[in-house]
Amino acid sequence: MRIETDPGSLTADALAALIEWYQANGVDTAIDEVAIDRFAAPPPEQVFAPAPAPAFESPTADAAAFSARAPSAGPTFAPAPPRAPETPDLDIEAARIAAASAETLDQLRETLGRFEGCSLRLTARSLVFADGNPAARIMLVGEAPGREEDLQGVPFVGRSGQLLDRMLAAIGLDREQVYIANVVPWRPPGNRTPTPEETAICRPFVRRQIALVDPDFLICLGGAAAKELLDTREGILRLRGQWLGFDTGKRTIRAMATLHPAYLLRQPLQKRLVWRDLLALKSALASETR
Repeated sequence: MRIETDPGSLTADALAALIEWYQANGVDTAIDEVAIDRFAAPPPEQVFAPAPAPAFESPTADAAAFSARAPSAGPTFAPAPPRAPETPDLDIEAARIAAASAETLDQLRETLGRFEGCSLRLTARSLVFADGNPAARIMLVGEAPGREEDLQGVPFVGRSGQLLDRMLAAIGLDREQVYIANVVPWRPPGNRTPTPEETAICRPFVRRQIALVDPDFLICLGGAAAKELLDTREGILRLRGQWLGFDTGKRTIRAMATLHPAYLLRQPLQKRLVWRDLLALKSALASETR
Protein backbone atom coordinates (compact mmCIF):
# COMPACT_ATOMS: atom_id res chain seq x y z
CA MET A 1 0.00 0.00 0.00
CA ARG A 2 1.27 3.45 -0.92
CA ILE A 3 0.49 6.51 1.20
CA GLU A 4 0.64 9.91 -0.48
CA THR A 5 1.57 12.76 1.86
CA ASP A 6 1.67 16.42 0.92
CA PRO A 7 4.60 17.91 2.89
CA GLY A 8 3.03 21.35 2.54
CA SER A 9 0.06 20.26 4.65
CA LEU A 10 2.20 19.10 7.60
CA THR A 11 3.26 21.14 10.59
CA ALA A 12 6.92 21.43 11.58
CA ASP A 13 6.44 18.85 14.35
CA ALA A 14 4.70 16.47 11.96
CA LEU A 15 7.50 16.82 9.41
CA ALA A 16 10.11 16.12 12.09
CA ALA A 17 8.17 13.03 13.18
CA LEU A 18 7.93 11.84 9.56
CA ILE A 19 11.69 12.23 9.02
CA GLU A 20 12.40 10.40 12.28
CA TRP A 21 10.12 7.57 11.12
CA TYR A 22 12.00 7.36 7.80
CA GLN A 23 15.37 7.19 9.61
CA ALA A 24 14.13 4.48 11.97
CA ASN A 25 13.16 2.37 8.96
CA GLY A 26 16.49 2.82 7.20
CA VAL A 27 15.28 5.27 4.55
CA ASP A 28 18.26 7.46 3.68
CA THR A 29 17.89 8.07 -0.04
CA ALA A 30 15.21 10.08 -1.84
CA ILE A 31 14.08 8.70 -5.19
CA ASP A 32 11.82 9.98 -7.95
CA GLU A 33 8.90 8.19 -9.60
CA VAL A 34 11.18 7.11 -12.47
CA ALA A 35 14.78 6.06 -11.90
CA ILE A 36 17.37 8.37 -13.48
CA ASP A 37 20.71 6.96 -14.57
CA ARG A 38 22.93 9.97 -13.95
CA PHE A 39 26.02 8.14 -15.15
CA ALA A 40 24.61 7.28 -18.59
CA ALA A 41 26.16 9.00 -21.60
CA PRO A 42 24.05 11.88 -22.98
CA PRO A 43 22.30 11.29 -26.31
CA PRO A 44 24.48 11.97 -29.37
CA GLU A 45 24.37 15.47 -30.75
CA GLN A 46 22.45 15.61 -34.02
CA VAL A 47 23.72 17.78 -36.82
CA PHE A 48 21.24 18.28 -39.65
CA ALA A 49 22.37 18.65 -43.27
CA PRO A 50 20.76 21.50 -45.28
CA ALA A 51 18.17 20.57 -47.89
CA PRO A 52 19.70 19.83 -51.30
CA ALA A 53 19.50 22.47 -54.04
CA PRO A 54 16.63 22.10 -56.56
CA ALA A 55 17.39 19.58 -59.31
CA PHE A 56 17.24 20.54 -62.99
CA GLU A 57 16.28 18.31 -65.85
CA SER A 58 19.20 19.48 -68.03
CA PRO A 59 22.25 21.72 -67.50
CA THR A 60 20.90 24.66 -69.49
CA ALA A 61 22.42 28.08 -69.55
CA ASP A 62 19.52 29.43 -67.47
CA ALA A 63 20.24 26.83 -64.77
CA ALA A 64 23.94 27.69 -64.86
CA ALA A 65 23.15 31.37 -64.51
CA PHE A 66 20.81 30.66 -61.60
CA SER A 67 23.48 28.62 -59.87
CA ALA A 68 26.00 31.39 -60.31
CA ARG A 69 23.66 33.92 -58.65
CA ALA A 70 22.54 31.59 -55.81
CA PRO A 71 24.46 31.79 -52.54
CA SER A 72 26.59 28.79 -51.66
CA ALA A 73 24.87 26.31 -49.37
CA GLY A 74 28.24 25.46 -47.80
CA PRO A 75 29.52 22.00 -46.99
CA THR A 76 27.07 19.23 -46.16
CA PHE A 77 27.56 17.56 -42.76
CA ALA A 78 26.56 14.00 -41.92
CA PRO A 79 24.90 13.30 -38.55
CA ALA A 80 27.42 13.00 -35.71
CA PRO A 81 28.20 9.34 -34.97
CA PRO A 82 26.77 8.07 -31.68
CA ARG A 83 29.18 7.89 -28.78
CA ALA A 84 30.45 4.46 -27.92
CA PRO A 85 29.07 3.22 -24.61
CA GLU A 86 31.47 3.62 -21.72
CA THR A 87 33.12 0.46 -20.45
CA PRO A 88 34.92 -0.13 -17.16
CA ASP A 89 38.01 -1.50 -18.87
CA LEU A 90 39.97 1.73 -18.52
CA ASP A 91 38.87 2.11 -14.90
CA ILE A 92 39.91 -1.47 -14.12
CA GLU A 93 43.32 -0.88 -15.65
CA ALA A 94 43.66 2.39 -13.74
CA ALA A 95 42.76 0.53 -10.53
CA ARG A 96 45.43 -2.09 -11.20
CA ILE A 97 48.09 0.54 -11.71
CA ALA A 98 47.00 2.55 -8.67
CA ALA A 99 46.82 -0.48 -6.37
CA ALA A 100 50.21 -1.80 -7.47
CA SER A 101 51.82 1.57 -6.72
CA ALA A 102 50.92 1.37 -3.01
CA GLU A 103 53.79 0.05 -0.90
CA THR A 104 52.01 0.30 2.46
CA LEU A 105 48.47 0.10 3.76
CA ASP A 106 48.50 3.83 4.48
CA GLN A 107 49.47 4.53 0.89
CA LEU A 108 46.74 2.18 -0.32
CA ARG A 109 44.14 4.02 1.77
CA GLU A 110 45.30 7.37 0.37
CA THR A 111 45.24 5.98 -3.16
CA LEU A 112 41.69 4.72 -2.73
CA GLY A 113 40.66 8.08 -1.33
CA ARG A 114 41.85 9.78 -4.52
CA PHE A 115 40.66 7.12 -6.95
CA GLU A 116 37.81 8.35 -9.16
CA GLY A 117 37.25 5.27 -11.32
CA CYS A 118 34.40 3.78 -9.24
CA SER A 119 31.07 5.61 -9.28
CA LEU A 120 30.17 4.29 -5.81
CA ARG A 121 32.41 6.91 -4.24
CA LEU A 122 30.02 9.58 -5.53
CA THR A 123 27.07 8.28 -3.52
CA ALA A 124 28.85 6.95 -0.42
CA ARG A 125 29.51 9.10 2.62
CA SER A 126 32.75 7.40 3.64
CA LEU A 127 35.59 5.25 2.38
CA VAL A 128 35.33 2.13 4.56
CA PHE A 129 38.88 0.86 4.37
CA ALA A 130 39.57 -1.51 7.27
CA ASP A 131 39.54 -2.15 11.01
CA GLY A 132 41.62 -4.21 13.38
CA ASN A 133 45.29 -5.10 13.55
CA PRO A 134 47.30 -4.94 10.27
CA ALA A 135 49.81 -7.36 11.78
CA ALA A 136 47.17 -9.98 12.62
CA ARG A 137 47.44 -13.55 11.43
CA ILE A 138 43.76 -13.59 10.40
CA MET A 139 42.13 -11.36 7.79
CA LEU A 140 38.36 -11.36 7.32
CA VAL A 141 36.80 -9.95 4.14
CA GLY A 142 33.12 -9.20 3.54
CA GLU A 143 31.35 -7.89 0.46
CA ALA A 144 30.54 -4.19 1.00
CA PRO A 145 29.71 -1.72 3.78
CA GLY A 146 26.17 -1.07 4.97
CA ARG A 147 24.51 2.07 6.31
CA GLU A 148 26.17 2.09 9.75
CA GLU A 149 29.57 1.30 8.25
CA ASP A 150 29.18 4.15 5.78
CA LEU A 151 28.28 6.56 8.58
CA GLN A 152 31.23 5.56 10.77
CA GLY A 153 33.78 4.68 8.09
CA VAL A 154 34.51 1.34 9.80
CA PRO A 155 33.59 -2.15 8.52
CA PHE A 156 31.20 -4.42 10.44
CA VAL A 157 29.89 -2.05 13.10
CA GLY A 158 26.15 -2.56 12.61
CA ARG A 159 24.11 -5.56 13.71
CA SER A 160 26.21 -7.88 11.54
CA GLY A 161 29.37 -6.48 13.06
CA GLN A 162 28.10 -6.99 16.60
CA LEU A 163 27.37 -10.61 15.79
CA LEU A 164 30.82 -10.96 14.21
CA ASP A 165 32.39 -9.69 17.43
CA ARG A 166 30.50 -12.37 19.38
CA MET A 167 31.58 -15.03 16.88
CA LEU A 168 35.23 -14.07 17.35
CA ALA A 169 34.87 -13.92 21.12
CA ALA A 170 33.55 -17.49 21.09
CA ILE A 171 37.03 -18.71 20.09
CA GLY A 172 38.94 -16.21 22.20
CA LEU A 173 39.56 -13.49 19.59
CA ASP A 174 38.73 -9.80 19.32
CA ARG A 175 39.32 -7.04 16.78
CA GLU A 176 42.85 -6.46 17.99
CA GLN A 177 43.72 -9.97 16.82
CA VAL A 178 42.17 -9.82 13.34
CA TYR A 179 42.09 -7.46 10.37
CA ILE A 180 38.74 -6.74 8.71
CA ALA A 181 38.00 -5.34 5.24
CA ASN A 182 35.53 -5.58 2.36
CA VAL A 183 35.84 -6.40 -1.33
CA VAL A 184 34.10 -3.09 -2.13
CA PRO A 185 35.09 -0.21 0.20
CA TRP A 186 32.13 2.08 -0.60
CA ARG A 187 28.49 1.49 0.31
CA PRO A 188 26.26 0.87 -2.73
CA PRO A 189 23.13 3.08 -2.70
CA GLY A 190 20.32 1.55 -0.68
CA ASN A 191 22.56 -1.39 0.30
CA ARG A 192 22.06 -2.94 -3.12
CA THR A 193 24.44 -5.63 -4.35
CA PRO A 194 27.54 -4.21 -6.08
CA THR A 195 27.48 -4.68 -9.84
CA PRO A 196 30.06 -6.95 -11.50
CA GLU A 197 31.70 -3.84 -12.97
CA GLU A 198 31.98 -2.16 -9.55
CA THR A 199 33.42 -5.31 -8.04
CA ALA A 200 35.93 -5.71 -10.88
CA ILE A 201 37.14 -2.14 -10.41
CA CYS A 202 37.63 -2.66 -6.66
CA ARG A 203 39.25 -6.10 -7.05
CA PRO A 204 42.87 -4.90 -7.45
CA PHE A 205 42.63 -2.85 -4.26
CA VAL A 206 41.38 -5.63 -1.98
CA ARG A 207 43.92 -8.08 -3.41
CA ARG A 208 46.69 -5.57 -2.81
CA GLN A 209 45.33 -5.04 0.70
CA ILE A 210 45.57 -8.77 1.39
CA ALA A 211 49.11 -8.88 0.01
CA LEU A 212 50.21 -5.98 2.23
CA VAL A 213 48.66 -7.47 5.36
CA ASP A 214 50.12 -10.90 4.46
CA PRO A 215 47.98 -12.90 6.93
CA ASP A 216 48.34 -16.59 7.61
CA PHE A 217 44.59 -17.17 7.25
CA LEU A 218 42.01 -15.52 5.01
CA ILE A 219 38.34 -15.87 6.00
CA CYS A 220 35.74 -14.90 3.38
CA LEU A 221 32.51 -13.78 5.01
CA GLY A 222 29.68 -14.78 2.70
CA GLY A 223 29.30 -16.15 -0.79
CA ALA A 224 30.04 -12.89 -2.62
CA ALA A 225 33.47 -12.46 -1.02
CA ALA A 226 34.23 -16.16 -1.48
CA LYS A 227 33.41 -16.10 -5.19
CA GLU A 228 35.48 -12.97 -5.69
CA LEU A 229 38.58 -14.04 -3.78
CA LEU A 230 38.53 -17.82 -4.14
CA ASP A 231 37.60 -17.84 -7.84
CA THR A 232 34.71 -20.26 -7.48
CA ARG A 233 31.06 -20.46 -8.47
CA GLU A 234 30.16 -23.02 -5.84
CA GLY A 235 27.41 -22.04 -3.41
CA ILE A 236 28.44 -20.88 0.03
CA LEU A 237 26.67 -23.73 1.85
CA ARG A 238 28.74 -26.27 -0.07
CA LEU A 239 31.94 -24.22 -0.06
CA ARG A 240 32.05 -23.18 3.58
CA GLY A 241 34.31 -24.97 6.03
CA GLN A 242 36.85 -26.11 3.43
CA TRP A 243 40.47 -25.00 3.57
CA LEU A 244 41.62 -23.71 0.20
CA GLY A 245 44.66 -21.83 -1.02
CA PHE A 246 44.98 -18.12 -1.78
CA ASP A 247 47.99 -16.74 -3.64
CA THR A 248 49.00 -13.36 -2.21
CA GLY A 249 51.73 -12.85 -4.78
CA LYS A 250 54.32 -13.65 -2.13
CA ARG A 251 53.08 -17.02 -0.89
CA THR A 252 50.02 -19.23 -0.75
CA ILE A 253 48.02 -18.90 2.46
CA ARG A 254 45.11 -20.92 3.84
CA ALA A 255 41.67 -19.57 3.02
CA MET A 256 38.18 -20.56 4.13
CA ALA A 257 34.68 -19.30 3.39
CA THR A 258 31.99 -19.13 6.03
CA LEU A 259 28.49 -17.70 6.30
CA HIS A 260 28.06 -13.95 6.51
CA PRO A 261 26.81 -12.62 9.88
CA ALA A 262 23.95 -10.86 8.08
CA TYR A 263 22.78 -14.26 6.79
CA LEU A 264 22.91 -15.65 10.33
CA LEU A 265 20.66 -12.86 11.54
CA ARG A 266 18.05 -14.10 9.07
CA GLN A 267 18.81 -17.81 9.53
CA PRO A 268 19.95 -18.24 13.17
CA LEU A 269 19.81 -22.04 12.99
CA GLN A 270 22.79 -21.94 10.63
CA LYS A 271 25.03 -20.67 13.43
CA ARG A 272 25.86 -24.33 14.11
CA LEU A 273 27.66 -24.45 10.75
CA VAL A 274 29.66 -21.32 11.49
CA TRP A 275 30.58 -22.71 14.89
CA ARG A 276 32.24 -25.64 13.12
CA ASP A 277 34.14 -23.23 10.88
CA LEU A 278 35.29 -21.19 13.88
CA LEU A 279 36.52 -24.33 15.63
CA ALA A 280 38.47 -25.27 12.48
CA LEU A 281 40.07 -21.81 12.48
CA LYS A 282 40.92 -22.08 16.17
CA SER A 283 42.52 -25.49 15.60
CA ALA A 284 44.56 -24.17 12.65
CA LEU A 285 45.78 -21.22 14.70
CA ALA A 286 46.93 -23.54 17.45
CA SER A 287 48.69 -25.95 15.14
CA GLU A 288 50.51 -23.38 12.96
CA THR A 289 52.80 -20.75 14.39
CA ARG A 290 54.72 -18.05 12.65
